[in-house]
Amino acid sequence: MRRVSPGTDDLPWAGRGMPSGGLAHGTPMAARFTKWGGGRHWEWVGRYLGVDEHGHWWYSPAGTRCSRPGMEFVEEDGWVSLVPHVGAYAVGFYPQGRQVSVYVDMTTEPVWQRRDAADGGPEWEVTMVDLDLDVVLTREGDLFVDDEDEFAEHRVQLGYPPEVVALAERWRDLVLAAVAAAEEPFGSVGHEWLRRADAAEPVLGDTAGA
Repeated sequence: MRRVSPGTDDLPWAGRGMPSGGLAHGTPMAARFTKWGGGRHWEWVGRYLGVDEHGHWWYSPAGTRCSRPGMEFVEEDGWVSLVPHVGAYAVGFYPQGRQVSVYVDMTTEPVWQRRDAADGGPEWEVTMVDLDLDVVLTREGDLFVDDEDEFAEHRVQLGYPPEVVALAERWRDLVLAAVAAAEEPFGSVGHEWLRRADAAEPVLGDTAGA
């Protein structure tokens, strides 16, 4: 199937700021979203899974703590996330039993970087600016764009430059079409990464072999 990142066939498999070949499997890493102007947004810690033609993948197991200013919660289910080699979005794939199957945040181009040791936490993080627009696919197959009103409000309040507005709208349209057509990684690839990650995760309370 056609990829949603056009023109990337000859690019090396390294995200912006990522070492060639990616990180070691299981490396702890932080995901850090900000808002335009530098305000903090969603943050959590997961484990790097690997890289393929679609981008870099990481796993956040059940019990992961997600936080942003004024809100914090602990996830009951594990999920996998992807940032593409080329593109301005980040996507989460969620398990059976969740109302949302695929959730794609439009962002600035994700950047991988080493964290300052004084900050504590994982050595590596991927960071991006959240640009409000989200493409959402429910478990029942409903597909829609969310937070368009927030995008319209923030482009004025936060002063999105015209090129940032165009970036968010372009990738919204590309991703929406790709999800609607079940193009990879939105078809089956993402949930296969999740299946493998869940299968490798120890079952809480399992004392077999202890």
